Amino acid sequence: MADFAYIAKTAGGEQVKGSMAAAGQREVFATLTQQGLFPMRVEAADGQFNLKSLSWRRTPRIKSEQVASSLAQLADLLGSGVPLLDSLDILASQAAQPALGEVLKKVRDDVAEGTPLDDALARHPRVFSDLVISIVRAGSAGAFLEEALEQTADFLSTQEELKSRVKGALAYPIFLAVAGVIVTIVLIVFFVPKFALLFAKLEKHGGLPFATTALLWLSGALWRYGLVLLVALVGLISWWKRFIRTPHGRRLLDKARLQFPLFGPIFQGFAVARCCRVLGTLLKNGVPILRALSISSDATGNIIFAEAVRASAENVSSGDTLAEPLAASKLFPPQIMAMVRIAEESNNLETVLLQIADRSERRHIRQLDMLVRLVEPAMLLVMGALMMFVILALLLPVFEMGSALG
Repeated sequence: MADFAYIAKTAGGEQVKGSMAAAGQREVFATLTQQGLFPMRVEAADGQFNLKSLSWRRTPRIKSEQVASSLAQLADLLGSGVPLLDSLDILASQAAQPALGEVLKKVRDDVAEGTPLDDALARHPRVFSDLVISIVRAGSAGAFLEEALEQTADFLSTQEELKSRVKGALAYPIFLAVAGVIVTIVLIVFFVPKFALLFAKLEKHGGLPFATTALLWLSGALWRYGLVLLVALVGLISWWKRFIRTPHGRRLLDKARLQFPLFGPIFQGFAVARCCRVLGTLLKNGVPILRALSISSDATGNIIFAEAVRASAENVSSGDTLAEPLAASKLFPPQIMAMVRIAEESNNLETVLLQIADRSERRHIRQLDMLVRLVEPAMLLVMGALMMFVILALLLPVFEMGSALG
């Protein structure tokens, strides 16, 4: 018997760390699975290993499009009759990124030792998401692994394409914002103080406009406390990144996304589309509805939606229809729930769910493109307003002095 440290996840997505004594890694994986946990990483707890080092060990960042390409190639190889171990060998040797090749090699070694493919993937949570692992697990159990891999690759590719489009459209507005803020700060900190002596004389004779007074105060504050504010800003960003990784922080962020003006309905629409697509695909391949709901809850990308889908699974298990608990959550639009209700009655739920996903994605992609296009002129207006404030605050005393002399 040896001690093993592990990281696993519950059905609700919470991370669990611990250790146990077992004869080998395979026994630890089996025990965790029997306890209803999804093992993520299991390693021997020798003298050079502990849970703290386990949590800080990080895999080099691997892009989603490379993971999607590897999954699609694996589906093609398996569909062509190539054994799983040979397919993983081929992918590991031909991986475009060395880090991905190392991960695939470890997955291949684990599978060769008898570990199921989904459990082998689960040992690399920074590379393969919960959704990928869940769909692969369902595909392995339902004998449609090739199609599950293809669907997962398509899903990841679509998500990455959407992210790329948004990033590309926002690149110029973000550049404008950063450049505008830097120029404004430089003017306020280094240029405005050169007028301080002039403004002090003008203030003795008749006072200064409010805009000029505010600009001088802001310039002095940035000059004296600028470094402190910068350090505080960096600390706040660092704290926020850690906070949103916690279950409570992630929940607050996901809730805020749904309530965000203009973009909230788009986030909601994409969550609905992802859930419907994964659920429809699983039902089409014969996965039981309760299992399909559990997997599709991970596809939403939003904790609030995931909780609503899991709650609907509990109601379905007690004999209710799917449409009723989903409609009660008020997260799914009424027109979609009407289609789901009719589809359940006509026994073609999987087909309707896939149609809903296609239509919802197309509609919300158009809305997202339109909103992103509006960001650029809005950013120009904001930057113009800031520059105008600085210029007017500097010139107003001069204009008032000229009027007084005239």
